[in-house]
Parts: sequence; structure tokens; C-alpha cells
Amino acid sequence: MHRQELLNLLRDHNTRFMDESGYVQRAISYVEQHDNCFYRELWPVHVTGSAWVINPDRNRILMMHHKKHDQWFQPGGHADGDADIVRVALRETAEETGIDISQVNLLDLSVFDVDIHNIPATGNEPQHKHIDIRFLVEIDDNLIIPGNDESHQVLWVSLYEVARYNNNRSTYRMLEKTRKLRNILAA
Repeated sequence: MHRQELLNLLRDHNTRFMDESGYVQRAISYVEQHDNCFYRELWPVHVTGSAWVINPDRNRILMMHHKKHDQWFQPGGHADGDADIVRVALRETAEETGIDISQVNLLDLSVFDVDIHNIPATGNEPQHKHIDIRFLVEIDDNLIIPGNDESHQVLWVSLYEVARYNNNRSTYRMLEKTRKLRNILAA
């Protein structure tokens, strides 16, 4: 995948959320202007990839308690120069959950959500922003999820309990999209 493929994915992404629509436009502009946007060394903004992980019944979300930020998030991370943001999201999901990448099922090649958020300064890294490109994936919730050393805990959370773990706006958007997906599948 080349930077142009990310731009195509972003241009094709439609959302009913005004805040996300703004993020998409900002992301397009930034990626157009920075051919090195996939490198974490690009300050103060760079592209990351993550996955909103649902179970086959679409009623649970996989959340991880991130050690570095002491918050609950979906799996994801830095592209480290890889322009294939889908591959980044899948790789990071496998790494952070500790399960084999063959068990991570990408449900759709299109973007599920886009968020731009602040990352506080830690260690040698100054405060910066992530343009996080999110994809919808499925993992069997009967699998053992060992996690890795980047998280305190990884667990399945009921759709109705996710806000207790993370109630930020981007999590709300992804929950709403999941509920809509459940309604479509139930019809």
C-alpha cells in the first residue's frame, strides 16, 4: 500500500458524525502534504492504525488497559514507516492481544473510524497527535487472549459496559457504529 491508497480510503469514508468528518478532512490534508506521515519521528503529527475488535455475536468489544497511558483503548499503534495502514492495524492487534494474526479477521477493507487525538509527552517523546485510522475486525471471544507487556489487562467487554472503561467521543462513535451494524444484521 502506498500513501495514495490511504488517501483513497479516507476519501471513500463516509460518516454521519461531524467531528469525525472534520478529522477525515484534516487527515487527507496532512497525508497529502507529508509523504513521511507513517513515521513516528514526524512531529508533531503522524499516522497510526488500530482495530475496533468485535466478537462473532457482535455484542462484545475487546479492550486493553494500556500501561503507558493508564487508559482503556482498542488495540493499535505506530505504523513505523509501513504505508499499508490495514496491515499496521492487523499487526498491532495481533501484537497487543498476543494472539496469532491468522485469528484476526478483517471484516471490511474500508475505514471504520478516523480520530485525531493528543498524546501526552512521555520519556523522550514530546506531546504530539495521532491520526488514527481504525478498521473493524473480528476475533473469536472463545480464544485465550494473553496480551503483551504493553497492557495491564486485555478483556472482552459487553457493548453496554464499554463506556465504563472509556467514555471518550471516539469510543462513543465506534459503539454507535457497532450498534447500527448489529441492527442491520438483525433485520
